[in-house]
Amino acid sequence: MRMIAKLSRDVLLEKAASSQRESKYVDFKERLDVESIAEWCEITKDIVAMANSGGGIIVFGLKNDGAHSGFDGAPLLAYDTAKVTDKVARYTNKQFAEFEWLELERQGHRLVGLAVYSAGLPLVFTKAGTYRADNGKEKIAFNQGTIYFRHGAKSEPGDSDDLAEVINREVDRLRKEWLSNIKKVTQAPAGSVVEVTSPSARPPVGAQGVPVRIVADENAPGVRPERADDVWPHRAKDVISLVNVRLAGATKINSYDIQCIRKVFEIETKRPEFCYRPFALTSPQYSGAFVDWLVAEHESDNAFFSLVRQQAQTG
Repeated sequence: MRMIAKLSRDVLLEKAASSQRESKYVDFKERLDVESIAEWCEITKDIVAMANSGGGIIVFGLKNDGAHSGFDGAPLLAYDTAKVTDKVARYTNKQFAEFEWLELERQGHRLVGLAVYSAGLPLVFTKAGTYRADNGKEKIAFNQGTIYFRHGAKSEPGDSDDLAEVINREVDRLRKEWLSNIKKVTQAPAGSVVEVTSPSARPPVGAQGVPVRIVADENAPGVRPERADDVWPHRAKDVISLVNVRLAGATKINSYDIQCIRKVFEIETKRPEFCYRPFALTSPQYSGAFVDWLVAEHESDNAFFSLVRQQAQTG
């Protein structure tokens, strides 16, 4: 039985730099006109297919045979990833944002790729992707109600085998999570007591509960917030809006800045007071403290966001 691999950033970069031809995980595009509806329809189809297939990378500036097309993709690095999310959402009704622009070198050429990471649960097209071709005729990139996957070098509607792979991938993720929890139990000190509870269970501590402080100490006792939205109420787009309002035009951030900050500062693991992911397949949520921290960092150093971008690209 085939299994879908979840591809990391480093693996995608290696594949993009070394692949001699297009594949399930790598797609070549000669160019990208960010103002073209036609090109975005086709790109959206590939983004969704790759996300549903565990990830992949679209490399701009290459012909189908891997030869350099002469297209300068450098400006794409500054293209707001929030706009890409909006384009995907237009056809799927999902705010999928698990991708990033990457700079790479291939046969002496500097190229730009769009790394797409796993969507977990499949993205379904809720609206048809139609556009006018160069000959004036209407063309359909994908139909409403279809679920696309990568089949070799093509993005095509899925079949039962594709759906089975998605299920297998999720089962594999859960199995690894279970084994990790079992390992924690087997490594617990002698005399430890293991109590099995449901994720929503609360200890009998009275009506007001027990006040806790969120820390990154692995030895601290684990707790599950009853209402996570009270602690981490913001989605990425909310953080961006709040920060931009408070900066009052001094600078303007976008979703790419949030991705860079997540990567450079590893806030999902090292700053739990800033970021919380309710489940592995959901988007992170952020706290008001995260907004305050971003504003304070910029006020301390006006180059904060540009420096983080540089560090993310070189790291």
